[in-house]
Amino acid sequence: MLASSAVLRRQHFLIRSLGTHNNQNHTQRIRYIQTVTMVAEADAENILRRITPILDPNRHKGQAGKVAVVGGCREYTGAPYFAAISALKLGADLSHVFCTKDAAAVIKSYSPELIVHPVLEESYSVRDDEKRAVSTKVLAEVARWMERFDCLVVGPGLGRDPFLLLARRSNVPIVIDGDGLFLVTNSIDLVSGYHLAVLTPNVNEYKRLVQKMLGSEVNDQDASQQLLALARSIGGVTILRKGKSDMISDGYSVHTVSIFGSPRRCGGQGDILSGSVALFLSWALQSSTAPGDSTTSLSNPMVLGCIAASALLRKAASVAFENKKRATLTSDIIEHLGQSLDDICPAC
Repeated sequence: MLASSAVLRRQHFLIRSLGTHNNQNHTQRIRYIQTVTMVAEADAENILRRITPILDPNRHKGQAGKVAVVGGCREYTGAPYFAAISALKLGADLSHVFCTKDAAAVIKSYSPELIVHPVLEESYSVRDDEKRAVSTKVLAEVARWMERFDCLVVGPGLGRDPFLLLARRSNVPIVIDGDGLFLVTNSIDLVSGYHLAVLTPNVNEYKRLVQKMLGSEVNDQDASQQLLALARSIGGVTILRKGKSDMISDGYSVHTVSIFGSPRRCGGQGDILSGSVALFLSWALQSSTAPGDSTTSLSNPMVLGCIAASALLRKAASVAFENKKRATLTSDIIEHLGQSLDDICPAC
């Protein structure tokens, strides 16, 4: 009973945070029902070259990407840090973290490069009769920053606290990971039809989505068709299913990334991925047509960003493992992100 009440509180808070969104783009993208399904290994290196911007001395701060991560609480400070710093290491100009006051000093101590906003509240510190007022205040504080960001990452290190899940304004791309997926799965209308949303589920998160939306169990024998059906059932979103081979679908087709990464499964690699997806999809949006005008998956910036991030993380993880073997940590992988990208897209 208590668990059920907690879930409802989390759902209601997220609904208030996200609000409603325009379904016009969903109507435009419903065309995928009439397309031919395609499953193919993505040409990740060419996609990386296609969307990664050149280093132009005429550009000013912010034009290479402004990413924000909403997450981080007293118990979880590593996840939002990994996501935010990964975007910086790949070439973003600015990376923000919106977290609780308890987490802010810790996250800031990891790197002075991050812009940390200690504006979120943890529910244990707020009385029941104060929650509505505090929620309104927190949302207003975050909302005034939203138009400055190219992409928002929601979920890393949230601890499933109802006062920690804040999300996008209309037309701000959003990557939903970790505990953000837990809440969205229980209230799928929050993202249904929103073409700028990317979901990055791991094995367990994907299982919950399939059970919720398709009413079945995960079918690895027909994985691509099931992923396609899941993306179609949600409508408009792009799903990056993490696994031995990453699979990406926006409902048009399925693309796989099978580049060998690392057998070392240290925690935090999903956080690197979410921060990387945020940056690459923002670059893809800069170099592509609007996603609402897409007619194929490979003209959809959300899909391009997922493919690029998946491949780049795998390449960096492989290099890190080659050097550290069993001792490889997430921080080692992060240190190889920049060089891995430069090997494919030289800065000079």
